[in-house]
Amino acid sequence: MTATRAGEIARDLDLRALPQVFYSNPYPVYAALREQSPVKPMPDGSVFLTRYADLVAVYRDAQTFSSDKKVEFSPKYGAASPLFEHHTTSLVFNDPPLHTRVRKLIMGALTRRAIADLEPGLVVLVDGLLDAIEAKGGGDLIEDFASAIPVEIIGNLLGVPHADRGPLRAWSLAILGALEPRLTPEQEALGNRSVAEFTAYLRDLVADRRKSPGDPEHDVLTRLIQGEEAGEKLSEAELLQNCVFILNAGHETTTNLIGNALVALQEWPQEKQRLMEALTGNAGDASAQESVMTLAVDEFLRFESSNQLGNRRAVRACTVGGVDLAEGALVTLCIGAANRDPAQFTQPDVLDLQRENNRHLAFGFGIHQCAGLSLARLEGRIAIGRFLQRFPDYRLTQSPVRGGRARFRGFLSAPFSA
Repeated sequence: MTATRAGEIARDLDLRALPQVFYSNPYPVYAALREQSPVKPMPDGSVFLTRYADLVAVYRDAQTFSSDKKVEFSPKYGAASPLFEHHTTSLVFNDPPLHTRVRKLIMGALTRRAIADLEPGLVVLVDGLLDAIEAKGGGDLIEDFASAIPVEIIGNLLGVPHADRGPLRAWSLAILGALEPRLTPEQEALGNRSVAEFTAYLRDLVADRRKSPGDPEHDVLTRLIQGEEAGEKLSEAELLQNCVFILNAGHETTTNLIGNALVALQEWPQEKQRLMEALTGNAGDASAQESVMTLAVDEFLRFESSNQLGNRRAVRACTVGGVDLAEGALVTLCIGAANRDPAQFTQPDVLDLQRENNRHLAFGFGIHQCAGLSLARLEGRIAIGRFLQRFPDYRLTQSPVRGGRARFRGFLSAPFSA
């Protein structure tokens, strides 16, 4: 994309009418916005933020900037729709006290010890996928690898029987797809149907878990249920919708992390070589290899943020980035732009897998920082690291296909040879 074209898109930016070239590479547009209009008025009356400092200021001030989306989602979905009930009940689109109650219960099942206990099973899962790829001599980075990992991990956390996991990914993609700024009637219908089918399944799962509880230190669903009994009251709808949220939050973003990383390494061969040299140079030292991959995963998250956009609503008149906002103003936080802000990151458009002090915003910031960030980092570290060690010379055999979304940045397919 030329600088002139990026400037034109930035000048006329409308998230509901984005050109195809934006989905391929939005970063020149983000750069133009940071320079020309970092607090950009949008056609729908909202503002679009692209500077790192402005996003952090909004994240910090949860008293002024609400995450509650009922005002926006009612006209978008209809107040009686399954999509409205889900997205306005889930953790991410709520404020305290509901947000506080649910987050506390989820975090209680995602302790450092609990996540460490997941690692052996994750290694077995990843190695099994790699075995299947090796037997075929290749496959698809998304379908055969990246997407299969988080579905299994989240399925384990919720205690979903393996035989029942087939529809989980499709449900998640449809529900999250309905968050896009422009929604077709077909996407809306599929999203509503997916929420209805998923919650119907969960009602039976919850009933079974009430009769036969799991270990609350590892089973998130059991912890949510037992939390009700201990006084952390969740309604049936809150319980069901936040189980849907847990799958959604941990599924597509982690798939995108792994897929984006493995494609980026093909586009940045010198960084791939540096990473491989660091891993092989520390062969036999698990701690050193973990440190190498931890830095790399955070740089992948910064460079190609799985979740590009967030939203807030000003509950009172305020000022952001020197611009006055009225009470009720809707704010879009462009995480993808903030993570490429040269005021925060040296050479932000360069993939640097040894970048230190990488304070990216891929997991958000403040009270809404992603509850599963440690789990996502673990999945990324194990999946990407073991893939590279097994297939150091992998090559893409066709151009990867982007998902065509503004909010979630990832690939639909990326065929490769091992």
